[in-house]
Amino acid sequence: MKTAFVVLLTAACAIGQAQASSAQAWKDLDKAVLAGCLKASQLKDVKPVGNSARFDDRTGFDAVLLQGHYPQKHMNNRQGRELCLYERKTGTASVTEWDSIQPR
Repeated sequence: MKTAFVVLLTAACAIGQAQASSAQAWKDLDKAVLAGCLKASQLKDVKPVGNSARFDDRTGFDAVLLQGHYPQKHMNNRQGRELCLYERKTGTASVTEWDSIQPR
């Protein structure tokens, strides 16, 4: 009985380790999220503000706050912010203006 428990415990640990992502996989995902969000942005000289927020797999999204300058002439190079949502399943990024947020 004790041997069966040890075998099951060892198998469960091995399965958990096999499903874990490598450090390189997380770095690659971070690069993809940032690249997708920067490409989707309408701002010029756009940069991320802080780190992305990674939601769990039930949601499947990462969120990134972006900051840059409005390119339209009438905006006089005014600073602007956008919130980017990156869908991990499809690799698509969507942005919306979010100037109401005031990061510290």
